[in-house]
Amino acid sequence: MTSHYRHLSAEDRGAIMTMSLQGCSARAIGRALCRAPSSITRELRRNGYLPMAPQTHMGRPRIAGGYDAVRAGVRARRVRRLARRPRKLCQGSALWDRVRGLLEQFWSPQQIAGILRRDHPGQVALQASHETIYTAIYARPKGELRKELTTLLRQSRGARRPQSRAGAAGGRGVLQDMLSIHVRPPEANDRLVPGHWEGDLIKGARNKSSVGTLVCRRTCFVMIVKVDGATALDVFRGFEAAFGPLDEALRKTLTYDQGKEMALHKKLAESTGLKIYFADPHSPWQRGRNENINGLIRQYLPKGTDLSVHSQRQLDQIAWSLNTRPRATLDWKTPAQAFFEDCIAHNAQIPPGVALGP
Repeated sequence: MTSHYRHLSAEDRGAIMTMSLQGCSARAIGRALCRAPSSITRELRRNGYLPMAPQTHMGRPRIAGGYDAVRAGVRARRVRRLARRPRKLCQGSALWDRVRGLLEQFWSPQQIAGILRRDHPGQVALQASHETIYTAIYARPKGELRKELTTLLRQSRGARRPQSRAGAAGGRGVLQDMLSIHVRPPEANDRLVPGHWEGDLIKGARNKSSVGTLVCRRTCFVMIVKVDGATALDVFRGFEAAFGPLDEALRKTLTYDQGKEMALHKKLAESTGLKIYFADPHSPWQRGRNENINGLIRQYLPKGTDLSVHSQRQLDQIAWSLNTRPRATLDWKTPAQAFFEDCIAHNAQIPPGVALGP
């Protein structure tokens, strides 16, 4: 017997017709075709023929003759066409127009699906799951339209691939006097209060330019920091300027990887009041918020481009675009909404001009 189901072919139906006319049992036909006897019985039954129980052949029930392989094949093709569900996201429909409009704003299919569920509760016709959106993109024939749609996705891949975890880069040296992520306070681990951040540096073409990224662990609020270079002094100055306008209640801890650009972490801690903790080597999931945001930022700042050409104002516009996109982890609030609510709840002053608007 085969381990995977396959539809009956025209040859299979011809054999069933011939053997049934010869009085063979369903089990004998199934054995000859390497099929389960129940598959043969269903095929005969769905075409209107039943075994003749009173008659026997060598102790087994005989199957009534008259099975027509041609008529059975026509019926199978008709039923198969009827079973196909119409596509939900058809070109030119109002639902597709909205989905595409959000894709053009670099929203992910998951974000779009969540907002459609929130805006149209109980109205299935106005909703689309993220898998439906992916299918609407990747099921299209190869061509300019499909290429245009796939470029709107975060990874811009021509086909869907299983996700894999990439290890952190090695050869970074060892920082002195590091505080391990394993001694980080529980309130930072649980994301219950604001003021706990994750940080990273994304590199431009040939590692000659870079941009700092800072993400609030609780609200996913992101700040993108212009960094003049990739040295420890450049990163210190950029992060000091970013954290400076924040209220004390909004700058408690910073979690970073063990990159050598954080060699001045003690000086940054003294200047900003932050407690700085370091993730384990090759453990990007320990800064999952930041890794996710970096992927989103790459839609605006692709790999292999010169990042030094972007001004702080342009980086603030990118951050604002991300901060006004709904997130599933925030019950489809935007990071900006969640961040401002935390500021009000903790009597913290909302910092002016720090990625809070273009």
